Amino acid sequence: MSRARYVVPITALFVMALVLSNVITVKIVEVGGRQFDAGTILFPLTYLIGDVLTEVYGYRRARSLIWIGFGVNLVAIGVIQLAIALPAAGFWQENQAAYETVLGTTWRIFLGSLAAYLVGEFANSYILARLKVATQGRFLWLRTSSSTVVGQGLDSVIFSVIAFAGTGIALGNQIATIWVIKVLWEVAATPLTYAVVTFLKRREGIDWYDRDTNFNPLALRGGAG
Repeated sequence: MSRARYVVPITALFVMALVLSNVITVKIVEVGGRQFDAGTILFPLTYLIGDVLTEVYGYRRARSLIWIGFGVNLVAIGVIQLAIALPAAGFWQENQAAYETVLGTTWRIFLGSLAAYLVGEFANSYILARLKVATQGRFLWLRTSSSTVVGQGLDSVIFSVIAFAGTGIALGNQIATIWVIKVLWEVAATPLTYAVVTFLKRREGIDWYDRDTNFNPLALRGGAG
């Protein structure tokens, strides 16, 4: 694929949404008796971006984006943990606990977020790519909604169980709440998805179909070039 001028800014937006959502996810919000992590308000943007990339450029581009996001997230978490571990100045000591609470993470949240991210994002992209071929590129709204229901469902279950099982948080409440919020978020953003996809297809001259794609998440080749 010789063109793809907009892939770099799309990747930057994806990474920004991913890293920020993981930073704020440590806070548990409760509204009307429903509990969810604060990252829920931003994380669905990564699925919208993943949908756009898969729809326009194909699964291979989306696969690269997912792994780039994974790597950047690892670096971000590592740098934050290093900053927490550095010895605090004397006048800063009273702020250290708050700093750790806001920016720190437990190993369970760390593992849960990474596992949920990989499974959910790859499932979302795979289903969208397969449905595009099956529907011959029609019904974008149905394809994005279907892939989101599955991808976000897997993400919500895996993250909540690994990160919060046994902590006193009502898992059923949280899983159902964040799943519904994420799905509704992307459904509401469907007009935006259509607009961005249409713009990119016209400007890039690209509309990739993954007919002969190797869908192995670990594959280095296969699909759009």
